[in-house]
Amino acid sequence: MGSLNDPERKRSSDRRSTTWRPVALVLIVVVAWWHISRVHTRPILERPSLETETPFTWAELNPEPTLQYEPCFDGYQCARLDVPMDYHRADGLGRRVAVAIIRLPAKVPVTNPRYGGAVLINPGGPGGSGVFQALVAGRGLQTIVDAESDPGHNTTETARYYDIIGFDPRGVNNTTPGFSCFPNTFAQRNWELQAEADGMLGSTRDSLMRNWQRTRALNVGCARSLSTPPEVGAEALGEHINTPPVARDMLEIVERHGEWREQQGRTEQQRIDQLHGYDSAQSIVQRTRWHRGGEKLRYWGRSYGTVLGATFASMFPDRIERMVLDGVVDTDKYYLDEGHNAIVDADAIFDRFTEYCDRAGPDKCPLYTPGGRDAIATAYRRLEAQLYHASVAVPSSTTRGPEVVTWTDLKIVLRISLYQPMIGFPLLAQLASDLLHRGDGSALADFKHRARTPSCPTAECLRTGPWSAECQAPGQNELYVSSAILCTDALYMQDRDELAFAESWAAMQRDSAMLGDYWSSIELGCAGWDVRPRWILPGPCSGNTSHPLLLVSMRLDPVTPMRSARIMSSKFPGSVVLEQDSEGHTTAAAPSLCTTSFIRHYFQTGELPPPGSTCAGDLKPMLGPAHVETLFPAEKTWDALESGLLGRQLPL
Repeated sequence: MGSLNDPERKRSSDRRSTTWRPVALVLIVVVAWWHISRVHTRPILERPSLETETPFTWAELNPEPTLQYEPCFDGYQCARLDVPMDYHRADGLGRRVAVAIIRLPAKVPVTNPRYGGAVLINPGGPGGSGVFQALVAGRGLQTIVDAESDPGHNTTETARYYDIIGFDPRGVNNTTPGFSCFPNTFAQRNWELQAEADGMLGSTRDSLMRNWQRTRALNVGCARSLSTPPEVGAEALGEHINTPPVARDMLEIVERHGEWREQQGRTEQQRIDQLHGYDSAQSIVQRTRWHRGGEKLRYWGRSYGTVLGATFASMFPDRIERMVLDGVVDTDKYYLDEGHNAIVDADAIFDRFTEYCDRAGPDKCPLYTPGGRDAIATAYRRLEAQLYHASVAVPSSTTRGPEVVTWTDLKIVLRISLYQPMIGFPLLAQLASDLLHRGDGSALADFKHRARTPSCPTAECLRTGPWSAECQAPGQNELYVSSAILCTDALYMQDRDELAFAESWAAMQRDSAMLGDYWSSIELGCAGWDVRPRWILPGPCSGNTSHPLLLVSMRLDPVTPMRSARIMSSKFPGSVVLEQDSEGHTTAAAPSLCTTSFIRHYFQTGELPPPGSTCAGDLKPMLGPAHVETLFPAEKTWDALESGLLGRQLPL
C-alpha cells in the first residue's frame, strides 16, 4: 500500500535522510519551538533579537494597494497591504484593512530561474500570527520546502528556492484595524487572573454556572463593540473577520506578489540590457511575468490553518499550485457541527504517555510506578482526584509570591503534554510526581507565575484614554480574536443556550476524559456572542483543485484526528493523506525526516506520496535517541514553556 516500510522505499528514504540528518532535527525543533511559544508574541514582534539596533515598528509602513516591501527585523522584509474590508461593496468605498505581511526572501533573487515563488503560511488558531510564525520558524520552514542543496552549490535548473510569507489575519496583532474586549491591558490582566482563580470548566460542581456567566459578561460587550460601525454607513469589523474574507485576502496577497515580481523582473532586465546589450527574448521579463488574475497559491497551513486552506481551495479551486494541510480539521465539524468530535483520539495519547513512562523507567519518568501502564494511569488519576477536592498551598519564594496549585493547573499541563508530547510528557511526569509523591507544588507554582506579565497603563494610554490604540498591545488579544473568528464562522455555537451546551459538554467528556473539559471550554467561549458575518461559504468545503492537495496528519492527534484528514481528502479529488506514526498536534510536535522529505518533494516537483504512505517519527517521548534536554537546553525548555503555555493558548 505504498508504506515506507517497504524495503525499496526504505532504502530511498535512507538515502535522502543521510543528507538531511545534520540539519533536519534542528529545523524541525525550530518549528516545534514556534508551536509551543506562539502565545507569547509581543517580545518577538517588538524586538526579535538582542542584536537588533533599531526596533522596527509597523507604524513606519504606510498601507498600500501594492506590495511595497521594506527591510525589517533581521533579514526580513515587511509590508502593509491595503484591502477592502468588504470585497462585495460595489462602490469601492468603505473601510479598509491593512494586512501586516512579512517576507523571508528566497535564497536566490526573484529574477533567478530557480526562484520558486512565495509560500504563504498560517500557524493555526484561529487568531494565530503568521508574522510571528515567520519570525520564529520561517527559516526552518524554508529549509524544508527548498531544494536540498545550497543554491551556491546547486546548479540544477529544476531546483526551486522559495520566499516564506507570513501574514496576520484580520483582527490579529499587527493587521489593522485591531480590536480589544478591554479598555486597556491592565483591565485584561485583571480579568484573566480572576478567570484563573475561578478555575476552568469541570474544576468544581458549579464551574458551568461561573464560566457561563463570565463568558457572557465578556462576550456581550465585546460582540456589541465589534458589530457596531465607527460611523453610519461604515462596515463593522466583526462582520468581516471570519474565514472567507481572509481567504480572499490570501488571493490578493498572491496577486500583488505576482505584480511585485514582474516589477522586479523589469528592473533587472533593464539593468542587464544596459550592461550586456538588449536581450531580444527579454528572458527575465518573460520569466517573472505577472499572470494577472491567474496567480496561484503555494501554502502550508497547520491546524486551523487547514480550515483556511480548505476554504481557499473551495472558493478558488483553480488557483492552487501547492497546498499542504498539516493537522487537518474536518471543516464540516468546524463550520456546521456535523461529524465526530475533534478530541476522539486524545485519551489514546494519554495511554501512550503511560506506555512510554513504563518503558522509560524511573530514571527518565519521575511518575514511574511499578505495576505497568495501568498503575501509572491510576497514580495520575489519583492526583487529579486529590487536587479536585483539595488544592495545594505553596509558600512564596525569592522569585514569586505565594500560590495555590489547583486541579485546573494540572489539567492545563496535561493539555500541553497531549499537544506536545516530546516536551510535555517529561514535564507532566515531573510536576505530577512532585505533587503526588512529595506534596510539593513549587515547580508548578513557578510555572504558573512565569506565565504572567505585569501590565500598567502607559503614559500614552493615560493621555489618550481607555479603548484607544495606545491602550492595546500587539499579541495580547489572540485568545479573544480566536473567539471572534471561531464564533462568527461556527454560528451554531452562538445559538446554544446553557442546557444545550451542558449536553454538548457531556458528550465531549464521554469522548475524552482527558481533554473534554478543555475542548468544551473553547465552545463555551461563544456564549453570548452575537455577530453575523456578511460573507458565508455557500456550501461544504470541497473542490476539484488545479493541483492536488497534500494532507498530513499524526496517527494520534489530540484535536485534529487522522479520520478528519481522510474525510477532507475525500472532498478534494486527487489529494493524498500522508500519515506520521507519532503523537501530538500537527507535524511540529515530533520530528520525522521522512515526513519533511515528502513535503519537500511535493513543493519541488508537485508529486504526491503514494496513497497509504506512512512515515515513522524519529524520536519518541522519554525514549528516543535524544532526550528533551538534548533538543533544547534545559533552561530554554522551561523558559519557553513557562513564558506562555499556562497563559493564553489558541485551541488549534
